[in-house]
Amino acid sequence: MDIEAYFERIGYKNSRYKLDLETLTDILQHQIRAIPFENLNIHCGEPMELGLEAVFDQVVRKNRGGWCLQVNHLLYWALTTIGFETTMLGGYVYNAPANKYSDAMIHLLVKVTIDGRNYIVDAGFGRSYQMWEPLELISGKDQPQVPCVFRLTEERGVWYLDQIRREQYIPNQEFLNSDLLEKKKYRKIYSFTLEPRTIEDFESVNVYLQTSAASVFTSKSFCSLQTPDGVHCLVGFTLTFRKFDYKDNMDLVEFKTLNEEEIQEELKNIFNISLEGKLVPKHGDKYFTI
Repeated sequence: MDIEAYFERIGYKNSRYKLDLETLTDILQHQIRAIPFENLNIHCGEPMELGLEAVFDQVVRKNRGGWCLQVNHLLYWALTTIGFETTMLGGYVYNAPANKYSDAMIHLLVKVTIDGRNYIVDAGFGRSYQMWEPLELISGKDQPQVPCVFRLTEERGVWYLDQIRREQYIPNQEFLNSDLLEKKKYRKIYSFTLEPRTIEDFESVNVYLQTSAASVFTSKSFCSLQTPDGVHCLVGFTLTFRKFDYKDNMDLVEFKTLNEEEIQEELKNIFNISLEGKLVPKHGDKYFTI
């Protein structure tokens, strides 16, 4: 595995040697705008691999994306390789309909320490929940970014990531009540502790998430990619684009329904993905918002 191949994949041409917050932010932003958050392998009848070599092959060599266990594993490797002080962490994702965090540790994120300060870096949550900059590990501090205001809070050793969202304008009236729309302004995202993890800690949940009928990943096919001013999402046959802070502290959310041929075209045009297997788009009943 070649770090220069990774940098070429994300279009990063800046410093490899300045291990500061600016470099960390730059690498994160390049990755989230080049590597989609997606689970399309599942809906092509192929496995979501966890091993670093397999992830590198899928994401870097085959120009694909992946879910958090893959894209954040790759980011962890890249940051560690160039010399950042990194720690792999595990998260528990908030389930809005159940109003609780997942029982299993199903999310992988990264802590980076720079000059004694700790930051959370995550390139694998996608949609309008995706951070665009590292979050300083400070409890109770609002951290405004382009997508929203993020907030980390700590209680008895457990950290919670929340967001404060803007209002949203949906010009296409038929999608006003879409189940893909986030309805809450204050949204819990996930919880985590600072206990160091290894990729082996995620092996069983990696199998569960791509095989269980209870998993949102088997229920819906999705692909999400950040842009300089918003985020594209494809869920089943529905393509959306959210433009952040379109006007008056409001996001613009545009919807379009595609057919199978258009899905292949948009995967290539918007997400830069060409699939090897045949995709069976799916929009099941599990809760998933953009």
